[in-house]
Amino acid sequence: MVTAAALIHGDAAKLLAFDAAEHPVALQVGGSDPTMMAEAARIAAAAGYDEININVGCPSDRVQSGQFGACLMSNPDLVARCFEKMSSVMDLPVTVKTRIGIDDQDSYEFLVQFVETMQTAGCKSVIVHARIAILQGLSPKDNRTVPPLDYERVYSLKRDFPDLEIVLNGGISNSNQVLGHLQHVDGVMIGRQAYHEPWFLVELEQTLFAGENRQAPERHEIIELMIPYIERELSAGAQLKHITRHMLGLFGGLPGARAWRRHLSENAHLPGADVGVLLEALAKIPKAA
Repeated sequence: MVTAAALIHGDAAKLLAFDAAEHPVALQVGGSDPTMMAEAARIAAAAGYDEININVGCPSDRVQSGQFGACLMSNPDLVARCFEKMSSVMDLPVTVKTRIGIDDQDSYEFLVQFVETMQTAGCKSVIVHARIAILQGLSPKDNRTVPPLDYERVYSLKRDFPDLEIVLNGGISNSNQVLGHLQHVDGVMIGRQAYHEPWFLVELEQTLFAGENRQAPERHEIIELMIPYIERELSAGAQLKHITRHMLGLFGGLPGARAWRRHLSENAHLPGADVGVLLEALAKIPKAA
C-alpha cells in the first residue's frame, strides 16, 4: 500500500519497483482526494501494474488523520468519486478493499449501502475483510485479530450482489477453509498466513489444482531459485535483511527451522551481507526438508 501523496511528491520509481516475476501485481493506493488518487493511479498504470486497489480498510491512526482507510466507509460517495476519477485516467481495473463495518456502524445494511454505492460508480470487484474496524480504542494490530470474523455477512453480499466479484479476506489459515469459502464467494485473499508460512502457498496450489498433477518444488529449490533475484536486488542497492525477513517461515515445523531463522536474523542485517548468509542458513536445514 502506498499513499497517493507519496507517489505524487516522492520517489515513485522506487516506491513502485517490482520484479517481472510478480505479475499479475496490484497496487493499493491510500487517499481520499479524487484528483490525487487519479494521478497516483495514472503513475501506477504507467509503471506496469495490473490492478489498482483503493484502501478502505486500514484502521491506523496515521491513516485516519489523512482521511483514508477504514474511516472512508462512512463516506461512500467520496470513495465513489475517487473510483470514477481513477477509472477515467487509465484502463486498468480499479477494485476496493473494505471492512464489513466501522465502530458502531456495523450493520449489514451499512455494508450494503457502501457496496451498492461502489457498484453504481462502476466498481466490479470488492475485497472484504470480514471484520469491523474499531477506530477508537483498538490498535491496528488488534484490529487484525480482535473484532470477530463474520464470514456469513460476506456470503450474503455475494447473494445480494451476484454481478459483483466478491473476494473474502481475514483469518484464513488452511486449504480446507479456502475451499469452503469458495463455495460462497468468488475469491479468497490470503495475507498473514502466507507471510508467516510461505509454504502454505504451495500446499494451497496442490489442493486447488489437485487434478492437474502439478509438481511441487522442494524448499531448497525455492531458495536456489531466489538467489539470482537476490543478487540483482543487492546490486541495485537493496539490503539482504529486507528480502530474507519474508523467508523466515519457509521451513516452519521442520528440523533445522529454528537454526535457519536464527542465522538469518543475526546475520542478514550486517554490513555487506550477501547470498552467502542465505546459503549458510540453508546448510542448517537437512536436505530431506
